[in-house]
Amino acid sequence: MWSRKQKHFLWKLFSLFSVVRGYNILIIILAQYLTAIYILAPGLPLRQVLFDVNLFMIVLASAAAIAGGYIINNFYDREKDLINRPRKTMLDRLVSQRTKLSTYFILNFLSVVLASYVSFRAVLFFSIYIFVLWFYSHKLKRYPFVGNITAAVLAVIPFFAVFIYYRNFAEIIFVHATFLFLLISMRELVKDLENIKGDLVQNYRTIPVVYGERFSKGMLTVLAILTLVPIYFLLAYFDIGYMRYYFLATILALVVFVLMLWFSARKLHYVVLHNILRLGIVIGVFCIALLDVDVLLSRFGLF
Repeated sequence: MWSRKQKHFLWKLFSLFSVVRGYNILIIILAQYLTAIYILAPGLPLRQVLFDVNLFMIVLASAAAIAGGYIINNFYDREKDLINRPRKTMLDRLVSQRTKLSTYFILNFLSVVLASYVSFRAVLFFSIYIFVLWFYSHKLKRYPFVGNITAAVLAVIPFFAVFIYYRNFAEIIFVHATFLFLLISMRELVKDLENIKGDLVQNYRTIPVVYGERFSKGMLTVLAILTLVPIYFLLAYFDIGYMRYYFLATILALVVFVLMLWFSARKLHYVVLHNILRLGIVIGVFCIALLDVDVLLSRFGLF
């Protein structure tokens, strides 16, 4: 039987996992490795990529920096989140603000130490990344457009750390990055619609607060149309294997998304739209392996 003290400790661990959004970090780690295997270094043996210590350090440094970013974001948004997500906020509050800040500094320090194993340039890269994560949470996210763009860029930057490491700057990488950037930009704007009540109370000048829901819906529609541009180039000009079916399904999903968007009027509707975008991003991560099915089967001894 678990004692009361042990149960409390486990709840605190679960609370901290919730604060750093551990499930998101696991997805990002998986995405970084799949990107390295199937896009950045497809010619290298699987073992060489998986057991590359420098790549491992970059991935861990990214995870630590992102976890720190989630903590500082939670720290600044605690009052707003109490309005927008009361149940999650009550769970997050099992860990004190002091413990969160201590963990934040430890994670940032760990990120820089891990990066130092790779190179001084990696240290500089992650130091700047950590600073911008803090500045976004402290200031930038309160402003329309700037906050949304910064959030989308910060979400894509960990992949650029891997791009720079492999020194692979092929056109297909930037087209994929553009697609991901646009999808994340849509997700951030839907989050603003979802959290409009708390943003109004805490004086966050987000796009829905400043320009209204109708303008935000129009902007989301434009972003959805723009997302079709990188999809077109990926389908028409690059060999993306069976991943083309993911992009074809994404086109259909975007049409459904826009139709649902214009009929949405309540927080629950925006939560559903947010989950559609999040699910699309997660499925896209797993579909990276479909870029070359023959390589996938041969590497795992299935062909």
